[in-house]
Amino acid sequence: MAFGRKRKVVPFRSPGELDAMAAAGAVVGAALVAVRDAAKPGVSTLELDRVAEAVIRDAGAVPSFLGYHGFTGSICSSVNDRVVHGIPSAADVLVTGDLISIDCGAILDGWHGDSAWTFGVGDIIEADQLLSEATRLSMEAGIAAMLPGNRLTDVSHAIENGTHAAEESHGRKYGIVDGYGGHGIGREMHMEPFLANEGAPGKGPELVVGSTLAIEPMLTLGTYETEILDDEWTVVTTDGSRAAHWEHTVAVTEDGPRILTLRPE
Repeated sequence: MAFGRKRKVVPFRSPGELDAMAAAGAVVGAALVAVRDAAKPGVSTLELDRVAEAVIRDAGAVPSFLGYHGFTGSICSSVNDRVVHGIPSAADVLVTGDLISIDCGAILDGWHGDSAWTFGVGDIIEADQLLSEATRLSMEAGIAAMLPGNRLTDVSHAIENGTHAAEESHGRKYGIVDGYGGHGIGREMHMEPFLANEGAPGKGPELVVGSTLAIEPMLTLGTYETEILDDEWTVVTTDGSRAAHWEHTVAVTEDGPRILTLRPE
């Protein structure tokens, strides 16, 4: 007797479940906008953390980062050469010219939203502006590949191609941070599969209608190599170059990719 191999797919949700995830994602989007508006010279990243937590809790949601494996913040606040997982601190005070990446997550009615973006504090140099733009464009290229029938690494390959397209447009190279990437998401914040930010296409589980992934490229102005600080959380570039991080939670639908972490205008 012959048995067929079961097709592997990226975990998927029903339309109603996607709506529930979008509600959680809207809370995250509102928190990110509030943090950006509060990010002024002289403000600490701990103050930004309190802004995000207030928005999340006022919406009836719970910060998904707070207490996660012992993490002490409701956001990850990563300034300049810090790539991801920066811990909010009263001693970490913003100054004009800083480049800051804010990652935020919320749980609403048991569903997770997860999103990040990078922006400048006051006026920033052109190289930092372009770095953030390149990272956003890489994310958007990955989002565009969230189509039924594509494979997981088609998204990875699209992100990588988005980076290379930005490099050609900007006339410079960017470091694609090694070892970090996106992930499945739903009733848990981090789920299988892991989504690399580069790689060959056509491999891994298939995307189907309702499949959800957090797409999150991280680029630097220099190296792709990182190290973790003594706090056992903060990831920094080994050469001190600046980094950027953009992320959206995205679903595959019959009508094209659906961003579940939309931000208010």
